[in-house]
Amino acid sequence: MIGIYAMAAVAEIAGCFAFWSWLRLGQSVWWIVPGIGLLVFFAVLLARVDSALAGRAYAAYGGVYVASSILWLVVAEHTLPDRWDLLGGMIIIIGALIIIFGPHNDHVL
Repeated sequence: MIGIYAMAAVAEIAGCFAFWSWLRLGQSVWWIVPGIGLLVFFAVLLARVDSALAGRAYAAYGGVYVASSILWLVVAEHTLPDRWDLLGGMIIIIGALIIIFGPHNDHVL
């Protein structure tokens, strides 16, 4: 599950960055083509997560996304996260771990 989440995070962040590059960095409009493809790939990957409930899968993914975004900040944007980035990331990851590993009683409304 974590592997799928990691691949989904890379696809989502790279896909969104393609749009960012076009709209904010003045790159060619053609950057949206791989951006769309990557975002579709992200959605397919996230739908493959072994979870009975989509909402729980998406909530748990949030922690992976935040950790990956902070890593993207370092690797792709060459910027070190500050203490607030790291503290916020840790809080979110702890929350995701609680969602992933907590005992759940699934009651339908």
